[in-house]
Amino acid sequence: MISNWLGSTSLSLVVACAVAALVAFGASPLCRRFASLIGAVDIPSDGRRIHKKPMPRLGGLAIFAGFIVTMLLFADIDAPLRGVLIGAVIIVVLGCVDDVVRLHYSIKLLFQFTAALVVVLHGLTIEVFSNPIPIGPAQVHLGLLSAPITILWIVALTNAVNFIDGLDGLACGVSLIGSLSLLIIAMVMPVQRPEIALIMAALSGGCLGFLPYNLNPAKMFMGDTGATFLGFILAAASIQGLFKVYTIISFAVPFLILALPIVDTAVSIFRRLLKGGNPAHADRGHLHHRLIDMGFSQKQAVALLYAISAGMGITAVVLTTWGEVRAVIVLLFMAMAVAIGYLILLNRISRPRANGQPPPDDEPAPPPPQDAAIPATATEDDSHA
Repeated sequence: MISNWLGSTSLSLVVACAVAALVAFGASPLCRRFASLIGAVDIPSDGRRIHKKPMPRLGGLAIFAGFIVTMLLFADIDAPLRGVLIGAVIIVVLGCVDDVVRLHYSIKLLFQFTAALVVVLHGLTIEVFSNPIPIGPAQVHLGLLSAPITILWIVALTNAVNFIDGLDGLACGVSLIGSLSLLIIAMVMPVQRPEIALIMAALSGGCLGFLPYNLNPAKMFMGDTGATFLGFILAAASIQGLFKVYTIISFAVPFLILALPIVDTAVSIFRRLLKGGNPAHADRGHLHHRLIDMGFSQKQAVALLYAISAGMGITAVVLTTWGEVRAVIVLLFMAMAVAIGYLILLNRISRPRANGQPPPDDEPAPPPPQDAAIPATATEDDSHA
C-alpha cells in the first residue's frame, strides 16, 4: 500500500484526498460525455425541478472513480471494508441504471437492502450504543436487532442524501462537510481510527474533484449514482467509526453530522404520509424547495444549508473532543450565526421586492459543448425527491 511508504498518517490522508480529487476532476468531463451519449439526462419537465435545461447525470461515477482508485491504492482492505466496497459497487451500478431508465422505487429499495446486507454479512454492524436518556442502562445492546437496525440505518441514509439532491452542489457539498467532520473525529478520538479517516479522505477528495462541475451554474448532475453512493459510504463509515465507540458520541455524533439529510427526509416522509400519499413520491416540499419559493436564489439557499451542515459538523467535533457542555454552547452560537445570516439574506431578498423589482436570479448555465449534445432518447427524472 502507498500509505506504508508515505509514513505519516496525516501525509497519507492529504495525498489520498488529493489523488481522489484529481481522479474525480479528470473523470467528470468524460462522465458528462458518456451520460449524454447513453441518454442519462435530466429533463426539467415539472415545477419541482429548479434547472431550466436538460442536464447530463452520472457525475457520481466521477466521485466513485476518485474514491475507489484511492482506496485500492492506499487501503489495507479487511473483511468489513471489503463488504463496504462490494456494497458500494452494487449501489453505483443500481444508480447508473436508474439514471438511464428510471427504475421503480421498489426495485431500488430491493438492491439497496441487498447492498446493506452485504455490509452486515462482512461483519459490520451496530451492536451497542450509549443510552442518551438518563433512565435505564448506560449502554443498549441490540442483540438480534443488530443486523436489521444496521440495514435500516444504511438504507435510510442512502436515500436521505438522495432526497436533498435538489439544488446545484447541495448534496455534494453537504456530503463533503459530513465526510470532513468524520475525518477529523476519526483522528481526534481517544482511539484513533485511521481506516475510517482514509475512507473519509477518499470521499472528501471525490466530492472536491466533482464540486466545480456541480456548483451553480452546474455543468452536470451526479444523479442517483452519486447521491446514493455518498449516503451509503457515510452510513457505513459512521457505523465503523462512531457506533463502535461506547460513549455518548456513539449515539449523538452521527445524527449531528448528518442532521440535514436525516431531518429533511424524516419531515418529508411524515408530511407525505399525513396527506395520504406515497412516502417515496417526489414533491416540492423539501427545505431547499421552500427556501427557493421564499425568494432565495440557488446560491443563497445552498450557502445557508452549507452553514447549517457545517455548524452541526463543528458541534459534533466539539462533542467528541471537549464534551457535551461545550458542544451545546457551540451549537447555540452556530444557531445564532445561521439565524443572523438567514435574516440578512431575507432582508436582501425583500428589498428589491419592496421596490417592485424581482430578486436577482442565479447565473444562467452555459450552453453544453458540441460533444455533449442532448440526445433525443433522454428520459426524464421522476424519482428525485
